[in-house]
Formats: sequence, C-alpha cells, structure tokens
Amino acid sequence: MEAAAGLAAAALLDTLAACRRAFGADRCRLALAGDLTEGVRADELRAALAGWTVVPQRGEDFAARLVEAHESAARDLPGPVVQIGMDTPQVTERMLLDAAEALEEHDGVLGPAEDGGWWVLGLRDPAQAAAIRDVPMSTRETGAATRTALERAGLRVAGTATLRDVDTLEDARLVAQEAPDGAFAAAWAELAVAR
Repeated sequence: MEAAAGLAAAALLDTLAACRRAFGADRCRLALAGDLTEGVRADELRAALAGWTVVPQRGEDFAARLVEAHESAARDLPGPVVQIGMDTPQVTERMLLDAAEALEEHDGVLGPAEDGGWWVLGLRDPAQAAAIRDVPMSTRETGAATRTALERAGLRVAGTATLRDVDTLEDARLVAQEAPDGAFAAAWAELAVAR
C-alpha cells in the first residue's frame, strides 16, 4: 500500500506541475478526496499546490463529483474548464494547452484513454458537464458514453491524443518509460530497485 501511495503521490506531483506550467497556479483548482496532511510526500504536495484553490470533492458518485468540480470551478473563475485526473502523469503542458485551444472552435474536448475511459474533459460552458451525470464511470465504455452524452446535449466535441492512464503495474511501467524525467518515473524506478 505504501508503494502504491508513493506512485499516486508522484503521479499527482507531475500532473500538478503540468497544469501549473500550462495555466498558472492562480487558474488551477484541485478537487480533492481525502487529506494531504498525513499522506505520502505531503510536504512536496503542499508546496506544489501553492497558489492553487483546493476544494473537497462533492457528490455521491464519481460522475457527480466530476460535474460538481466543473460547476464549482466556473463559480470561482468564469470561463472554460479543462479537467483531468491524476492518473496520467505523462501529460504535458502542450497537451493541456491543445485541449484548451480546442475550446475556441468546439463546445467540448474529450481525450480518450487507452482503457476506454478518458483523461481530459474540457468544456467551454462548464454547466454543460451536467450532461455526463448519468454516465457510468471507470468502464471500458466510459469514453464513448461521455462523448455520446455530450453530443446528445448538442455539444460539438473535439478529440485529443489518446493517453494510457495508470491502472495496473504494466500501465505504470509503460507510463514511466513514456515520461522518464518526471516524479512518477523516479518513484517507479525506486520501486523497481527496492524489489
């Protein structure tokens, strides 16, 4: 469990860094489930979150929490929202900026994940996130169902590059290879040496 927590913390550190580089800390929000104060790498995570707005996740299921995160962000910072999880630590500033730029000509942007889910959801009007409230999350059909729900709501949805999210040890190995200079790759290398 400690090793998994260390990998998760490293993935979050890489994700926070990419978001900060892309948009600036003052425009970034973290919807957090749990408490970082007792977590692995807590001091590093708190430092990485300097200037960010951190809010608790709200909602009875994952879809509801995603919708609430969009709506909450829009209340604090009007304008488009680009939302990602922390399980694609190979995400780059450029990928995030490309997603945001797609919102200039589209109502939404959805980045597919190799496992059938998605790694990024951007919406020009964050209130449109309500369209995904009933989408089953964490399934092989989540990405397609999310796109369908958005399109049924009348949104023009752009795509992005497909990324692998980290769900398994093999995913972790491949993502660490893909982004060898990040905190995630370093944590993976430490874990490999320790075994």
